[in-house]
Amino acid sequence: MKILLVAATPFEIAPLREHLNTDFERISDFYFKKENLEVQILITGVGMTYTGFALGHTLARQSYDLAVNAGIAGSYHQKLKLGEVVHVVSERFADLGVEEADGSFTDVHELGLLDPNQAPFQNGELRNDSATGYDFLPKCKGLTVNKVHGTAASIEAIRKKYTADVETMEGAGFFLACLISKVAFLEIRSISNYVEPRNREAWNLPLAIENLNKVLIDILQAFRENGD
Repeated sequence: MKILLVAATPFEIAPLREHLNTDFERISDFYFKKENLEVQILITGVGMTYTGFALGHTLARQSYDLAVNAGIAGSYHQKLKLGEVVHVVSERFADLGVEEADGSFTDVHELGLLDPNQAPFQNGELRNDSATGYDFLPKCKGLTVNKVHGTAASIEAIRKKYTADVETMEGAGFFLACLISKVAFLEIRSISNYVEPRNREAWNLPLAIENLNKVLIDILQAFRENGD
């Protein structure tokens, strides 16, 4: 099985890379093999534009059995605990559109610039329809932003407009590239913070990264054991 592991930054998957360096055969800095499993790492850079381009470019040149996007996320509600790892099964672009004179936001689907059911969209969402086959983590709905929300007013506005559990800066770009390329995929995120008025002291990056990488290592181990 050949897996493409996609992350925005190196630090989010540093423990996994250490595991690959010690437990797998290292073919190159970003390519590892063990028994039936091949793992290639793609560090895209932060944001949906870098992610979409890097992934599209890579998928046009090579084929993979599975692409996995791994990183941290903010949670819109308290039912998800800091450090909890989730499986994001749908994504939506949160800020692609226009700001109206009254301060409200109208997205590209509402503007009629993009049909909300034009493939790969389904009612304005990007959905991973194969996600039902994976039940190892809580399933969540994602919202992808260019600007992380940090004021009470902007957070309340986005909550009223969209139903979402977590906020990322890359998820929708990853979904779009995988769906267009017809590659099976997973988005795995660990909660580093709550989406609230900006307060970095309330974030727990070390815990989120530790738990994320434990799950990623477990996923690779499961694929090895199953011989998929």
